[in-house]
Amino acid sequence: MSLKMRYYYVVGIWSFCFVLPIMMGCMREEKKSSKDSFEMLYQQMEQASVESPEQVSQMVDSALPSLKDSMMYYRLLFLKVRGYFLSFKLDSASYLLDKVTAFCDRTEKNKDVYQLYALIYNAQGNLFVRTSQIDSASSCFQRAFEYASRGGKRESLPDICLNLADVFVKQGRYDLGSFWYNRSLSISDSLNMPDEQRFPAYYGLAQVNMELRDFALCDYYYDLASHYYDKMHPFEKHIYLNNRGNSYYYRQDYETALGYFRRSLEVVNQYPDMTFERNLTMINLGEIFLMLDCTDSASYYLQECRGFFDSIHHATALYCIDTQLMELALKQGNVALARERLKHAVKYDNVEPNMIHVRNRYLQRYFEKVGDYERAYHYLKENHHIDDSIRNERVKMRAAEIKLKYTQDSTLMKKEISIREKENQVLQLYQWLYMIVGGGFMLAAVVSVIVLYRKRLRDREQWRMQNAITSLRLENVRNRISPHFIFNVLNREMNLHKGEEESQNLIGLTKLIRRNLELTDCLAVSLADELEFVDTYVGLEKESLGKDFDYQLDLDCKIDLKAVKVPSMLLQIPVENAIKHGLRLKEGKRLLRIQVCLLLDNQVEIVVSDNGGGYRKVSVNHGTGTGMKVITQTIQLLNIYNSRPIQMKINNVLVGEEKEMGCEVRFVIPLNYSYQLKKTRKT
Repeated sequence: MSLKMRYYYVVGIWSFCFVLPIMMGCMREEKKSSKDSFEMLYQQMEQASVESPEQVSQMVDSALPSLKDSMMYYRLLFLKVRGYFLSFKLDSASYLLDKVTAFCDRTEKNKDVYQLYALIYNAQGNLFVRTSQIDSASSCFQRAFEYASRGGKRESLPDICLNLADVFVKQGRYDLGSFWYNRSLSISDSLNMPDEQRFPAYYGLAQVNMELRDFALCDYYYDLASHYYDKMHPFEKHIYLNNRGNSYYYRQDYETALGYFRRSLEVVNQYPDMTFERNLTMINLGEIFLMLDCTDSASYYLQECRGFFDSIHHATALYCIDTQLMELALKQGNVALARERLKHAVKYDNVEPNMIHVRNRYLQRYFEKVGDYERAYHYLKENHHIDDSIRNERVKMRAAEIKLKYTQDSTLMKKEISIREKENQVLQLYQWLYMIVGGGFMLAAVVSVIVLYRKRLRDREQWRMQNAITSLRLENVRNRISPHFIFNVLNREMNLHKGEEESQNLIGLTKLIRRNLELTDCLAVSLADELEFVDTYVGLEKESLGKDFDYQLDLDCKIDLKAVKVPSMLLQIPVENAIKHGLRLKEGKRLLRIQVCLLLDNQVEIVVSDNGGGYRKVSVNHGTGTGMKVITQTIQLLNIYNSRPIQMKINNVLVGEEKEMGCEVRFVIPLNYSYQLKKTRKT
């Protein structure tokens, strides 16, 4: 999804969350209209959840309180299930599924409930697939297909057919896998779905033919799917690349297979939530490096993914890893280690035939190595038996395809005849409307072009004016800073007797003036420059504050002060105010402290505090308040163009060991904060 489209999705969905309570209040009067609006916005949220599950989950949380215990409530709750599933939070997804199921069980049955049941069982089946419970997954997908058919929502049937086909392929029942992939395409035809939505069936059929070692037909379907690669979601790209790499693995073209697996790893590494897919790709990389005799690389990838699959008890993956580790020990010449790994390898039920075939091949090699040729011959015969079974599956699949094609052709022929009869009946009725409708469309198009053109001109002029106003406003607020402290220090220093220390003060003052002019031209400066400016300023004021003045600077060593950007004069003004209004006339110990630390959420916290009696509207050295107004207005202006704002707080706090009342100015600045006044504002 493009950034522009994602923007429109988010704006539309947030608007939905805002108007949903109003829409619910009007449900009695316009029930059908409200339901249609909900369906449209629900579909938008459903599509956006694939790209931004966390953001959609937050939107759902904001909308749920206004819905209470209703069908809309639990349909939105199901979107959180999708988000948890994509983020591999399977326990949370299962918990919410139980809540949605309980609602359906206690609700009077109708089409809406059947549709929700279809979503529930489809999601439950996917959870079982992730945990290698293939038989349970197959049962759930079949119930999902039944409920979707009864609920009248045929748009969801192609996806359910694909899920059923996938589990049958995992069980080695390739004829049924091929049947359900073709069933998905048949239903897509009846719904007039565009070709670009059918590629999962294409790479599914490619997978079936790969298992049957019909690589010519396998490549034919993969090439069909590859035309839509750019339109695939990330997890679909992973499936395509991973399975196509497997097809070259079975052809023993390991270099080509390695290229596809590396592309798959590049895709999933861009999405931290795709943990399962990342570790699955590592298993395949480990196998390929074994075949290429790159034992170090194979060992690295197998060790990287073993812990993850142990944590989720994924039987099929662990079976595959145990097999590869045994072969790795043989390739390293360590027969004893291979024997130990074989001894502790766990045998799992319902493992895919290809996995068994690979393990049998490795076991054959192992027993040849140890001289047990009788058992080596046993595993060789086992693999021949598996090959014979696959050939039988190929025959059954061909028969199923012929039957499906005949049924599909007959149905389509009857449907085409009926459609043509209806078309002939209504053709004459609508011919006279074509000219009126065409003229109306042309008029609407002309009006739309004129309106859009004028709107674009207005937007361009509005942006130009806004940009000019923004620049003038910023320049104005920044130029309002009065350099009175600089002139006070200059007068005092020039009236004193000349000496070494006084010369240093004049040098520091000159540096301060020059630096102040440089910083005034900048909208943002590095934190290092801002702290250097403040340090120079405090050094000039130390003499007037006396020996009881204590200046502390506490910096987090994890922060690169030159890399962190802050608004110009962010610290200068609070420090000046602290000295002028709080510390200058205070008796006793005077404390000024600046703390800079790194927060966990990629933000920097800066705190300026003093023990000068706290913030008060009126002080002896009262000013105009211009400095803090500049800071506030600058931050407000910049926050318009950032999704994460700079936060500023001013509080009276107890400071120092004596717990004296003082003032604290606290800033929280995101590390990726932008200081560009650009046209696109935060969304």
